Amino acid sequence: MTTDEELFGALTEATRGLLYMSESDYPIEVIRWDGSEQLSPEYVRKVAGADSSVRVEETTLDEFFRVPAGEQEWKNEAQLAEARKYQRLRRLLEDNLTGIRVYRVGDINVLILVVGASTEGNWLGVSTRVVET
Repeated sequence: MTTDEELFGALTEATRGLLYMSESDYPIEVIRWDGSEQLSPEYVRKVAGADSSVRVEETTLDEFFRVPAGEQEWKNEAQLAEARKYQRLRRLLEDNLTGIRVYRVGDINVLILVVGASTEGNWLGVSTRVVET
């Protein structure tokens, strides 16, 4: 069984140097929240520091990883190497967290949160931003 500390370290290592591409590229950061509250749009707004009018929508892990982890024909060797890093990150999340959810918070400069329950009962995962105009 992996502890939260071990998983946090493994996620930190797996995300080192990864950028999530959109109209602006943002790093992938590791997040950890107290698991005493249930995941909900309200809780996500709270931990994101957003007010109640900010839109929160749920998407899928497949959608989050579709382009960055894909091995599309147009990708060069460096891009394929990065895709494999994203594949390893996905496996790390899926192998160590349960009930994984992907949230998009806001419009235009969108906060993305990928979180699931750890074996210790906390919420762990990764976050990034995308710019969509």
